[in-house]
Amino acid sequence: MNIQPLDDRVLVQAAQEEEKTASGIIIPDTAKEKPRRGTIVAVGNDEELKELLSVGDEILYGKYAGDELNYDGKDYLILSRGDILAKLSK
Repeated sequence: MNIQPLDDRVLVQAAQEEEKTASGIIIPDTAKEKPRRGTIVAVGNDEELKELLSVGDEILYGKYAGDELNYDGKDYLILSRGDILAKLSK
């Protein structure tokens, strides 16, 4: 079974939480923040959205955005188009 988001939604795998700061200080579990970026795994069937985003794109999303989902032991988010803040480019 595969997950296919509908309409203007995307399925995102969230980035891993940071274990250390840039200077090497280890962050305890109680101080870790939920990641606000991830990689698109699937795109809904909205044609305009498919032109903007595709599988493999990295995006930024709002802090409290989306619905969390655990499937096959992996954590995902289902986000609507309005929850996506930006597309990251390399």
